[in-house]
This record gives sequence, structure tokens and C-alpha cells, in this order.
Amino acid sequence: MRKFFVYILASYKYGTLYVGVTGNLQNRMEIHQSGVVEGFTKKYKVNKLVYYEEFNSPEEAILREKQLKRWKRFWKINLIETVNPDWEELII
Repeated sequence: MRKFFVYILASYKYGTLYVGVTGNLQNRMEIHQSGVVEGFTKKYKVNKLVYYEEFNSPEEAILREKQLKRWKRFWKINLIETVNPDWEELII
């Protein structure tokens, strides 16, 4: 069964945050970290994976992504710190 992911990237601890969704987290991280695609994450150097959730359907993942994007910044920080208090870069 294919998995889908909602993820949060950070530029550094308490830095700029980015929320995204993908069906291939490893590939998406390679894209973000390579800096070859123009956009927000390249412009602000947001490429450190600090949080992710796994889903069984794209619909669930997209709903969660939209929810997190509406969250206040400090809610996202608290979410990250519940599983990654030191903001270490997560390995997939």
C-alpha cells in the first residue's frame, strides 16, 4: 500500500517553516535539499526535515496539510517539539 506524507521543514531551530504533502518523502527531500527548484524553500533555505506524518490516502494527507497550514506558528512549533524537541534533521 502506498503511503502519503505531510511534512514540516525548517531553515533552522525556530526558523522559517514550510508545510508540504507528498507521496514520496525521500524524493521530495532530495528536491528540497538540492535547491534546483525555484520557490519558497529555495529562497528561504528551508530544507531541514523536522516533522512528518504518514497517511494511507492522498485525501487524508491533503486535509491534514491544509489544517496545518492554517495553524498558528506556535502551534506548529509545539507539534514539532512533541516528537523532535531538539529539532534534529529526521532521516527517512
